[in-house]
Amino acid sequence: MILESSKLRLEDVGTLYHSVVGDCLICRDLNMEGATLYTVLKVSSHDTVRKLIAVFEKSEAAESCLVDSFASDGMHIFVFPYRKSRELEQFYMGDAMPLERCEDICINVILACMTSALPWPFLYLVLQQKKLNLNKDDSIFLSYDVDLKELDPSVKEKDCVVACARVLLKLLESKATLKADSYVLLRKKIENQSYAKFTELYRDVRIAAVSKGRRGLFYRLGRFLGARKDRLLGIVFWISLVLVIVAIAMLFSNLLLGDIPWLRLFVNNFKQIGTESLLQ
Repeated sequence: MILESSKLRLEDVGTLYHSVVGDCLICRDLNMEGATLYTVLKVSSHDTVRKLIAVFEKSEAAESCLVDSFASDGMHIFVFPYRKSRELEQFYMGDAMPLERCEDICINVILACMTSALPWPFLYLVLQQKKLNLNKDDSIFLSYDVDLKELDPSVKEKDCVVACARVLLKLLESKATLKADSYVLLRKKIENQSYAKFTELYRDVRIAAVSKGRRGLFYRLGRFLGARKDRLLGIVFWISLVLVIVAIAMLFSNLLLGDIPWLRLFVNNFKQIGTESLLQ
């Protein structure tokens, strides 16, 4: 299937989901060389199309998130950038992470929302549907493959901030027994519906987070090793492989010869030097 506009000629290379209001596809542009992919929302519901167009038209900055938008065969096509997902829920290991790192990731979630040009109704769907992704450096990026059936044009920043705060509370839940200030503060503020701006949420988490000055040697060592985890695992694998090969070689040598000849290099090496025996 080809979806064509004045700028793009999109070929469907995969389907992310089917919905009552349309489908979400991964497409590549046939006009471009290389492997540039796009997230494509193919919306069949005219009411949803009208709502989404109105939502994006309210803000010039929001329109910059769209690569293209056009009608095709009675449907409307919304084209967004594509990036392979690395779902926060799947890659976040709160139980195994120190509180400081968890709080850093929470701050990165807030920053990703604050710096996104997405209109509030669309960002709200991103947060509600957990389209948050965790990079290896703990930064966060957003995915655009949301189901538009819940799209509500009346959603404001406050709704997004509360939704974001609930995501953070879930991330810090494993630290509740530590009486983490950030977790306690978030829980109280959410219960009181106190948040209205992302700047308020950012300020609270930054203030309540464990001070970087209090981070000791073990925390810094943990971050150092965590950042190099893949490389260290590779080194351990090859060392283990060499040791296994050596052990197998020793076993076969002992079975076939009744001895391990090359171990003699380390046994009685200095019994005799030249013509002189040291055993006398």
